[in-house]
Amino acid sequence: MGFDGTIWRLRRGKELVGEIAVDDLDFPWLHGRFIPGPAYDAGIRELFDRELALMERLDEDESDESAEAWEGVCWEVNRTLVLTGPEGKGVAEFLLHIQGDRAWFRWSDTPFSEEGP
Repeated sequence: MGFDGTIWRLRRGKELVGEIAVDDLDFPWLHGRFIPGPAYDAGIRELFDRELALMERLDEDESDESAEAWEGVCWEVNRTLVLTGPEGKGVAEFLLHIQGDRAWFRWSDTPFSEEGP
């Protein structure tokens, strides 16, 4: 199945956090326009702002402390939110970045690892 032009949904429980309209592929990453849903501003925007800030810090200093902080927020995203593919099925684990109206992500049908932070 091709992914260009597909819509992926991000949910917190039954609440729609947002949709990603995929418009670019860079395997294994999918990129697209992020359309915020009603639940996005209820603390979720800040979660993704924090994830990006920690990722930038990790890129700069490559420290174990920065890696642990970034992994912790990624774990929190996966524990709090569900990413569903075009068929409506949730993925087991994902890595998602949201910046403004753009999102890029990769996913797996199996967990990346068995442990949390």
